[in-house]
Amino acid sequence: MSDLKKTDQDFTKVVVIERNNFDFLFDVLTKRGYHVIGPTLNEGAIIYDTIRNSNDLPLGWIDEQNSGKYRLLKQGNQALFGFNSTPQSWKPFLHKPRARLWQSKRDGNKFTIIPEAPENRKFAFLCVRSCDLYAISILDKVFIDSPFSDSQYRFQRSDIFIAAVNCTHAGGTCFCLSMNTGPEVTEGYDIVMTEVVENDRHYFVVSAGTPKGWEILHDIPYTEANTHDIETAARLVDKTKTEMGRAIDTTGIKQMLYNNSESPRWQEIARRCLTCANCTMVCPTCFCSTIEDVTDLTGDEAERWRKWDSCFTMDFSYIHGGSIRPSVFSRYRQWLTHKFAAWQDQFGTFGCVGCGRCITWCPVGIDVTEEINSIKNSEQNNPSNILIKENR
Repeated sequence: MSDLKKTDQDFTKVVVIERNNFDFLFDVLTKRGYHVIGPTLNEGAIIYDTIRNSNDLPLGWIDEQNSGKYRLLKQGNQALFGFNSTPQSWKPFLHKPRARLWQSKRDGNKFTIIPEAPENRKFAFLCVRSCDLYAISILDKVFIDSPFSDSQYRFQRSDIFIAAVNCTHAGGTCFCLSMNTGPEVTEGYDIVMTEVVENDRHYFVVSAGTPKGWEILHDIPYTEANTHDIETAARLVDKTKTEMGRAIDTTGIKQMLYNNSESPRWQEIARRCLTCANCTMVCPTCFCSTIEDVTDLTGDEAERWRKWDSCFTMDFSYIHGGSIRPSVFSRYRQWLTHKFAAWQDQFGTFGCVGCGRCITWCPVGIDVTEEINSIKNSEQNNPSNILIKENR
């Protein structure tokens, strides 16, 4: 997120956009050539898709989330962003689930390689939560800041307008406070909004984080925020911090997981886990993929495709002679230990942002916070660490 951090310009000014002026944001972004992506209702869930105005937003809808449970409920007001998180993150728009990398065509006795041209659309992401902003910054580390950067990701990421939203209540599976990734947006945004619905007034307390964001705000009718507006917005965010549905203590978690690679708890999880890969598909930071080559019947043309994959599949760790991680036990341990331990060694950060999607969308309700807390408690109660033998 380094390209989006605040500059020396003064961005301390806080403004208020009334609900009846909110659609100006869409007009301004569209005129500047942005393709607006935001939350909308589709088939009983809130997903991110193309939106044209505020009527496409989930007006008055909230989500109820728990282990293996997701339900939409209609609330009394007409809040635009009353929900918490969506089944999908912003990852599909930056790291596509399926992407062609190149084509090749036979030219006599030679083959010509035709690189895939990047999609020529610049996106505006509307309603990006703090946890998802951190997730995007993690993907940046993987696909841009690493020695092997991804050209498609880098191009798509280069000109995105981010309209972030502070969370004003927490979901049943949220634990961003434990991961220090929310609920308040602190960096990585062009503008950030806090939605306030009180009595007969509906408005947004907004500030800019970049010159680009301030230019957008200048084209939208606004008034300067007063003390009541600012304090009300801050109070809503502070209240959210007390409502987290889940919590973990990350102190010393990396070494704790390394020390307990043979904990009996992994076997207990394995008896429940279906290895369906739901958790990795909804995760905003998982980036595992596989490569697929396709040729036509004549052999004159070929294509190489990259597709999302998961460390929960047998094929993912397959090498000549078999899979490195044939058991459910070893695959779940690999995923969770990578997220909370090995990721720190690789990228200097956790691979989890506390969004809770993996908990909500696990068919059998496996809860990563419960599993981590259980392993930590068993270590404290039994320092000798009872070992188990298992084919990894």
